[in-house]
Amino acid sequence: MPLKSLRNRINAISLSPAYGTITSISSNAITASGLKVSIGQSVTILSEGRRELGMVTSLNNDSFTISPFGFIEGMKTGDKVLLNHRSLEIPVGPNLLGRIVDPFMNPIDGKGPIHLEEFEQIMKAPMDVMKRGLIDEHFSVGVKSIDGLLTAGKGQKVGIFAGSGVGKSTLMGMIVKGCEAPVKVVALIGERGREVPEFIAKNLNNDLSNTVIVVATSDDSALMRKYGAFSAMSVAEYFKRKGNDVLFMMDSVTRFAMAQREIGLALGEPPTSKGYPPSSLTLLPQLMERAGKEEGRGSITAFFTVLVEGDDLSDPIADQSRSILDGHIVLSRELTDKGIYPPVDILSSASRVISDVTKADHLEAAQKFRQLLALLKENETLVRIGAYQHGTDPALDEALSKKRAMTDFLCQNAQESIPFEKSVELLKAIVG
Repeated sequence: MPLKSLRNRINAISLSPAYGTITSISSNAITASGLKVSIGQSVTILSEGRRELGMVTSLNNDSFTISPFGFIEGMKTGDKVLLNHRSLEIPVGPNLLGRIVDPFMNPIDGKGPIHLEEFEQIMKAPMDVMKRGLIDEHFSVGVKSIDGLLTAGKGQKVGIFAGSGVGKSTLMGMIVKGCEAPVKVVALIGERGREVPEFIAKNLNNDLSNTVIVVATSDDSALMRKYGAFSAMSVAEYFKRKGNDVLFMMDSVTRFAMAQREIGLALGEPPTSKGYPPSSLTLLPQLMERAGKEEGRGSITAFFTVLVEGDDLSDPIADQSRSILDGHIVLSRELTDKGIYPPVDILSSASRVISDVTKADHLEAAQKFRQLLALLKENETLVRIGAYQHGTDPALDEALSKKRAMTDFLCQNAQESIPFEKSVELLKAIVG
């Protein structure tokens, strides 16, 4: 291990003889006393010869509550609590590329240790609002329907809203493989452990070049799932600071919010809609606003997946996310039933920056495509039962004549990546 990295790790370890003591333990929180601490401070719990990291989440006059990153089994009252000198931070560096790590950058891919010399704080404020660069360049993702009709820009924050089993992971893989970003950071938060190797093997074809995957599965503690998202964002910020245009992909915001729901309810926060405490909604902008384009540096173009239960877009997490993000892509179960993949519902989706990152003829073609698609959907029943007479509405006649070409444009093989310019040419050719 390089000397600089070793020195940084030693400086982060608490060697102070001062310690606190655990006074009570509940199912997901630990109460201790004897130390002067502050909210968000990192502590180390010594129990039965093991060291567990925790974070101070609430304070009383003579005690404080700790949420552990690990499991509380084996801990007991009287165990010691040490105060860590540094705030919660992770080691970072270019050697992370091509690796699969946990939220503290420990490798979990069996490829040996990672030598990292720099450190990045996990929790930090978003960039200064006046230092944000204007989003004026398109960001190609290699998916025709998105590049052509929902064009993203470098530094944009986009939500992918989908129910379970609609094709969210497949679309994520297509974006990671087909995008033009030199660095890609993928955060898999709260998902089933089985899905991690499946996502890498099936959706990424085991190609992790220029990619960092940060994993906190559903069996990890709520605190690990919560800070796994912030940790992955810190990795993206490190590469952005080096001048890179970074793709940040997170699956999923809903599991992230559920982790905070567990923490908040354990601390006595009042539940609101669907049991989410106020802190769950407050946490979303703290994470999402850290993405963006910064003047003089690189950019973080972020795609956040949101699991909508029962395909209900009025879900509190989905609703709050839509208000923060710069665009949303809705995946439709109805389109999957028709065999359209990826099942992007163009009429329910929107990009708030498309007019800033596309040329006039491209924007005009995209608007015309949406108009024709809206006509087809509006009159679908009439056409199916034979109640519409050809020649009655010239606009609908045009839409019907182009229906096959439009459907072909929305469909794309999961292994296929289409260059941005070709997607635009195909779009223009369809609408004429």
